[in-house]
Amino acid sequence: MHSGRLRLYILDTNVLTHDPRALLRFEEHDVLLPMEVLEELDAIKGGSSDIARNVREVSRMIEQILDGSDKAAIEAGLDMPGAGAGRKGRLFLDTAPDGPPAHPFGDRTPDNRILSTALGQCQRRQSEEVVLVTRDINLRIKARALGLTAEDYHTDRVVDDLSLLPTGMREVDDSLLRGAETGQIGVPDAAGWHPRMALFAPQAPQLDAQIESLGDEHATLARLVDYREGSGRKVWGVSARNTEQNFALNLLMDRDVDLVTLLGVAGTGKTLLTLAAGLAQTLDEALYKEILVTRATVPVGEDIGYLPGTEEEKMTPWMGALMDNLEVLVNNDGAGSWGRAATADLLGNRIKLRSMSFMRGRTFLNRYVIIDEAQNLTRKQMKTLLTRAGPGTKMVCLGNVAQIDTPYVTETTSGLTYAVDRFTPWPHAGHVTLSRGERSRLADFASDAL
Repeated sequence: MHSGRLRLYILDTNVLTHDPRALLRFEEHDVLLPMEVLEELDAIKGGSSDIARNVREVSRMIEQILDGSDKAAIEAGLDMPGAGAGRKGRLFLDTAPDGPPAHPFGDRTPDNRILSTALGQCQRRQSEEVVLVTRDINLRIKARALGLTAEDYHTDRVVDDLSLLPTGMREVDDSLLRGAETGQIGVPDAAGWHPRMALFAPQAPQLDAQIESLGDEHATLARLVDYREGSGRKVWGVSARNTEQNFALNLLMDRDVDLVTLLGVAGTGKTLLTLAAGLAQTLDEALYKEILVTRATVPVGEDIGYLPGTEEEKMTPWMGALMDNLEVLVNNDGAGSWGRAATADLLGNRIKLRSMSFMRGRTFLNRYVIIDEAQNLTRKQMKTLLTRAGPGTKMVCLGNVAQIDTPYVTETTSGLTYAVDRFTPWPHAGHVTLSRGERSRLADFASDAL
């Protein structure tokens, strides 16, 4: 991870629960696990949660490393599996018989006992740099107050800065698009270009196009359908109010796109556009059997406890945004009150709410799957959901990375950010970052001013 002076990395429990393979991420540097960390892992290994599964994976890995080793070998450090040529990082367990030095915080809590271990290692390994790795901000603050080097766990960071994430769009000169009569344009410098990227010229919206394939020097383009207001084209009664929404609707309606990721702040139309496209393709075109909606059930405020009812009834309180947008779509059909009631009943039968807790092992066939609030998913949860897709299924991930409620998940480590980054080169995935709010002037001003 770092060149020059060798380091000893002391890992906190939350690093291992977040990434069960963290032990193997430090290359030539040594890793030490305090006994307090092993105690905490043992306390949370039970259950069916992702954290419990990660802990069990960590325990199996540690046992594999320790297999056949006696106490002397453990104290000398054990080679990590899979190490390449050169110096191999070693695993140490804190088995020193002498007590760690005292410090102002005392030893009353697990975090403080981990700090004591780190201070003790600083005294024993003066030729190495001792670094405490933890995702706990307060523990890092306390460590630095004691003169210890403390770092966050950065290995799972998708991008160094969110601004480096592709937006799915690029503004170009209209002459470039006008010269694409053959469907191809020259691309002398394709850095940052990728399949399904939308190209637009503000002065010529009728020329909006999408990259279908990308070569070393040429890109093959396809004209986009114009769903903007006044074009005469709508999706389940919904028109695009800006260029970004038009790009999003094109991706959502494209049968050759299996995964769509939509990033955007509140009020940019992510849920409304996704539902409209799903209903049009499920009810009108019969491309999909039904619409499945799921999301991470992370409360914004205080948890209100267990919810009664079936799986769908338990999920209903979490789907407020979905219900709000369904009401808009039902009222868009121009029917009277009876017609709206009948439409609402129909939609209720074709839209299913599902909990993420029961997704493991399932396969979705010919379904239109909406993953709402995807910014709260970890990378592992995102992989679990996307690998549920069977033949004929389209997955749509919606989220706002500025509103993450899951502990230890950040903008640069979110499963949604991970999906956008990894699927960018794939020609059957598309992404758009929506930045223009279309909710109301009050909502737009509140978003900017508050």
